[in-house]
This record gives sequence, structure tokens and C-alpha cells, in this order.
Amino acid sequence: MKAFVVDRYGRKQRIRAGDMPMPELREDDVLIQIHAAGVNPLDSKIRDGAFKLILPYRLPLILGNDLAGVVARVGSRVQRFRPGDEVYARPPKDRIGTFTEFIAIREDAVALKPNALSMEEAASIPLVGLTAWQALVERGQLKKGQKVLIHAGSGGVGTFAIQLAKHLGATVATTASAANAGLMKRLGADIVIDYRKDDFAAVVKDFDVVLDTQGGNTLERSLRVLRPGGKLIGIAGPPDPDLAAQIGASWFLKTAMRFLSYRIRKAAKRRDVNYSFLFMRADGDQLGQIASLIEAGAIRPVIDRVFPFESTQEALAYVETGRAKGKVVIRIR
Repeated sequence: MKAFVVDRYGRKQRIRAGDMPMPELREDDVLIQIHAAGVNPLDSKIRDGAFKLILPYRLPLILGNDLAGVVARVGSRVQRFRPGDEVYARPPKDRIGTFTEFIAIREDAVALKPNALSMEEAASIPLVGLTAWQALVERGQLKKGQKVLIHAGSGGVGTFAIQLAKHLGATVATTASAANAGLMKRLGADIVIDYRKDDFAAVVKDFDVVLDTQGGNTLERSLRVLRPGGKLIGIAGPPDPDLAAQIGASWFLKTAMRFLSYRIRKAAKRRDVNYSFLFMRADGDQLGQIASLIEAGAIRPVIDRVFPFESTQEALAYVETGRAKGKVVIRIR
């Protein structure tokens, strides 16, 4: 089957088009013929080798972390799906590879595709949808009447998280360029802060939750907008000891993560707020709940561009510019 593959880690490495063997179908797997795949900044980070200590993939590696397609075959123990079902999924972290024609993944990572969406629209949802859900619903426990700041609102995670937070009944603030302010308002943002002109930490205060997608200085300054007891949830790092426990990290990795996150955890404790790093996981049940919200019209996909399969390298390069509004998708079939 045709696929786009990483042969060696490195920022300057290009992914190549090549032929790869069909995936092996385990008894609790579904084999999916992929029609479309989302492109994410995570793909570039994996290619660069940023996660090679946490996720020791075997090279050559097929890139890609979310998909929509049709079930082709099912394993002997699969009960929820049958051939012909239209589905969408974020593969588990140890079995990624959606820039290709077929993938085999556990049935518990898969959900039926929302009927209202095309394959390209559905492929834009899983990774960003699960990230927003696990940050705001699961970890942030965001409730009606609370206030949330979502950084980089025009990105893939941001465009989804704004809509989800609004559905939950929160007051939503976001950072974005002035050019994207109109889109942010249409998605449900109550406050749009022009990150090029204004300091968000001087505009909002006493917030319950911050979802940070940037890391670095933005992460540290986000502590200043939280009320005592508030929650700062980061998806750009630094990783914390809880992640080390979650992935069963070695002693060396546990020590490294504790060291890397020491400064932000200490600063958070000083302000009586909680910092946690979110490394999103695959979850078919949560995708099912997200599908229900989409069918009800509470959330809609935001897609910047759709590239043909043969232009996967160009799609990845476009995402790396950081200028995409919402998601970038590859049409495979």
C-alpha cells in the first residue's frame, strides 16, 4: 500500500512516498480503508524526533495521527463494527500511521463517523477534538458559568476548544490575530485578545481554566490570569511527573520530566494553582460523544485546506508555517 514514511529523525528530513506492507489484523482490531487524514503539528514533532524517548517508534515509520474511512475487515473479537461502517479515529500512540491507504487499530479507539460530515471534515476532528475534550471536560472539569482562556484560538485545537467550552456554558477568552477575530467570535469566543498588540495577562483575570498550546513564556504568564485553585493545562510542555507515571517511564525519564517541569510546577504552587501536562490519548467512546455534539450542531469542523494524497509533504510544510486556520487535511481516497 502507498504511504508517506519517515526513514530517519531530524528537522531537515523529508517524508518520502513509498510502498509499505499491509497492516496485520489482530483479533480486537478493525482494518480501516482510509479516505482522509488530518495533519497536525504533532506529525512534524514526531518526524523531528522530539518524542523519541517517550515514543520509541521503529523506523521506517508511517506518519499521521487522525483519520476517517471505511471498515474493510474486523478481527475475530470485534463486536462494535462491521465491514462497510464509516468511522473516524485517532490511533493509539503506539500504532500511528494514517498517511497511507489502510490502518489496523483497536476497536476501542474507533467511533462511527458523524453522518453530517464528509470524510475530509471528519478526519479533521479526532486529535484536536480529543485534546480539547480531555483538557476541558476531563481534566479542567469546566462548568457552566466558569471562565476559560484558550490560547491560539485559530489553530486546530483552539477552533474546537472554543466551541466545546461555549457548549459547556463557559465564558471564553482566546488569543488570536486581529485578522482572525471575526472567526473567533463566530465560533463562540466572548473575548478576543490580539496577541500582537495586547498582553493577555493584563486583559483577563480570575479565570478558572487556561488551555495553553504554546508553552514557554506564554505558559508561565498564564499563571497570572488564574484564580486560586485554577487549572493551567498545557499541551506543549514541559511534561510533568504524572505523564511519566502514565506512560511507565524509566527512572531516567521520570527524573528528566520532574526536572523539566520543576520551575512551572513551583510557580503554580506559589500562586495556589494547578499545572498539568496533557498528552492526549485515543478514546473511541469520547469520539462517540463528540460525534453527538457535531450531529446536534454544537460543534462544526474548521478546515483551512485540503491537499491531495500526493502532496502530503506540502501539507505538512503548510502546517509548519503556523498560519493555518483550523485544520489541514489530506484526501487519500
